[in-house]
Amino acid sequence: MRTLFVRGPRITKPIIRRYEPEDWSRLWPLLHSTFAAGDTYAFAPDSTEAEIKKVWIEAPLATYVVFADDGSLLGTYKLQSNQPGLGSHVSNCGYVVAANARGQGIASTMCEHSQAEAIRLGFKAMQFNLVVSTNEVAVRLWKKHGFAIVGTLPGAFQHKVKGYVDAYVMFKPLAA
Repeated sequence: MRTLFVRGPRITKPIIRRYEPEDWSRLWPLLHSTFAAGDTYAFAPDSTEAEIKKVWIEAPLATYVVFADDGSLLGTYKLQSNQPGLGSHVSNCGYVVAANARGQGIASTMCEHSQAEAIRLGFKAMQFNLVVSTNEVAVRLWKKHGFAIVGTLPGAFQHKVKGYVDAYVMFKPLAA
């Protein structure tokens, strides 16, 4: 794995593990600031801590946190079924990277990890339901990891600054 640099310290390998309750005090500010920005996630910018905890921690099958070797929080992702019942073989993930860790390969590392976890848990595919078209970095990254845009949802995202913008549905079959 490549060496990552985050504000000076060298990180040879980010530490990814399952979320533990004691992580919440550090995770909440990261999620809150990301969703309040109103440019990448459909959560209302004024979502409460309880609302976010429910959708990021309680509802998913699993939530993961990513730390640097110095213990600083780099990011998080959640993994769940995209749909219940007959659609439950398709997974869905959401990823958040800390502002000071962006551009350092953290999202890519989480994407690789989440696909391996999804396969381990028996999922056959992964689908992202609402990739905001103006989030060009994410769109490029998901394509690099083999996801295809399988649908465009015209004006489906109300961007806090740009108004109504398109969103993509992105999909990838997973191979064991």
